[in-house]
Amino acid sequence: MDIQLEKKELMKLLQETENPSIIKSIQKIFQKEQKDWWDDLPNSAKEGIKEGIEDIKNGRVHSYEEVKKELGWK
Repeated sequence: MDIQLEKKELMKLLQETENPSIIKSIQKIFQKEQKDWWDDLPNSAKEGIKEGIEDIKNGRVHSYEEVKKELGWK
């Protein structure tokens, strides 16, 4: 089925409904879809990411080659 046609049919159903639970369910679906993955991360992960970004900004980084050499990898 054509996506535009499906959207029109859903809009028509939404306009015609008087059932508040249907409207709330649809709202929950959209809210869930708009949620940012960042919000689901634990604070410890967020802090680690922020620290990593600061390290990059301040030049505290090592190349892959340097890490391999330090670990004795070939």
